Amino acid sequence: MRPLVIAANWKMHKLRGEALEYLEDLGTWMDEHPEGLGTRVEVVVAPPFTSLELAVEHRPPHARIYAQTMHQSDQGAFTGEVSPAMLRDLGVDGVLLGHSERRTYYNENDAALSEKVVAAAEFGLRPMLCVGETIDERRDGRAQDIVREQLTTALSDLDVIKATSSGLSVAYEPVWAIGTGETATAETAQEMHHAIRDVLGAIFNHEIAERIPVLYGGSVKPGNAPELLGQHDIDGALVGGAALEVESFSGIVAAGLDLVAGAKA
Repeated sequence: MRPLVIAANWKMHKLRGEALEYLEDLGTWMDEHPEGLGTRVEVVVAPPFTSLELAVEHRPPHARIYAQTMHQSDQGAFTGEVSPAMLRDLGVDGVLLGHSERRTYYNENDAALSEKVVAAAEFGLRPMLCVGETIDERRDGRAQDIVREQLTTALSDLDVIKATSSGLSVAYEPVWAIGTGETATAETAQEMHHAIRDVLGAIFNHEIAERIPVLYGGSVKPGNAPELLGQHDIDGALVGGAALEVESFSGIVAAGLDLVAGAKA
């Protein structure tokens, strides 16, 4: 059984003092709910760069710390960028790659993401590749084709060994549901997640595809988390707005813990 991964993407929020308070409060909550954490339910926190070192130093028990993006080169004349070597030097565990906002506002493309996925794996960072379609692409009936192309290109240079050992995960973000309050139905999300797993099987093989967690990211909240996480091919959540407060984020983690305690099929 794949573990559930619940990831908090803070985006461009929280000064260092706010970050420390959040991490301490989340750590207290996790100390009070240890059963299943770190084994059947994994917690990820992805702060902005300014709080990464602090997050590593004050990481909650059983939590992993991810960066929100990175450059694909280990060093060079790339003003404003941060390399995988720098992230590894900080003690960061992984990195989000290709978030819909990075694709939209900074024109990140799948060819560059292919280089980033490989670079992350080579530096021991767990890559979480984000994919998803826009509302127009969904209305045109091209949602699965778009996601298939994103996956195939971005994972084209990752070999089977690295796919197995890198801690690769995939996050499906229907772009039309990011920050809008809209959420794909559990059935719609499950359909796409099943299609994603089929694509992963074609890229690598079926056995590896069954090991790769596929998260849902699209306005996940404590109220809709149980139904979404209960789907067979949904292995967690990449949470944005609801991750900014410990109370709401821990509610989503709690939904995951309740689910695995009930032995999700």
